[in-house]
Amino acid sequence: MKSKHKALLLSMCAVLLVAVSIFGTLAYLTDKDTVTNTFTVGSVGLSLDEADVKTDGSYETNHDSRVQANKYHLLPGHTYYKDPTVTVDAGSEDAYVRMMVKVEGLDSLKKAMPTDKFPTFYNNDLFLLQNLCVDKDGNLTWNKDVWQFETFHAEGTYANCYEFRYVGNDTENPGNGIVVKSANETVLDDLFKTITVPGEIDNEHLAYLADVKIVVTAHAIQADGFADADEAWAAFSK
Repeated sequence: MKSKHKALLLSMCAVLLVAVSIFGTLAYLTDKDTVTNTFTVGSVGLSLDEADVKTDGSYETNHDSRVQANKYHLLPGHTYYKDPTVTVDAGSEDAYVRMMVKVEGLDSLKKAMPTDKFPTFYNNDLFLLQNLCVDKDGNLTWNKDVWQFETFHAEGTYANCYEFRYVGNDTENPGNGIVVKSANETVLDDLFKTITVPGEIDNEHLAYLADVKIVVTAHAIQADGFADADEAWAAFSK
């Protein structure tokens, strides 16, 4: 009798073992999904060029002949074509744009055009470079309603440099700059069209202009993230 109970117990244990082994092969109900993040990269791009001016004063404004440097043979009373123009690349992010006009040899320029002889070219000691941007009849060719003269940088990175901000025709907010939107390539208005050497400059003073070089640089900075152009350019200059 005892043997029968033992055999029954062993067989039950065997059943349990079989059951355990069966349940051990079952899988949990599961599922899987994946989220993949893709990113595109924004950019701001521009180019700066001007008409190709020949040594005889003639010039070519064809888009394919634009250049980034010119040499001028200066004579009193002569007008020279110079049209620094910014093109914002297609697809660029909304951006603020400005041009910096740096005068290398500003002291020589002031010697060529001293305050006592050319008082209208000065605001106190500040030489108003844009007043050179006139045609042969003395009409201003600087697009002041499009490029607002903002400030003069007398030291630091922009030593002897004049800042012009692109304001389009936004005359209600002069100097603050406007956002350039560029779904397509956008050619902005030129900063000015001509420069004229005053006829009152004599040989002695004209010689000082040989030590003067004018370098125009264009800047663009994204508009997103800044309250206005002042804040954007302050960040750019750091």
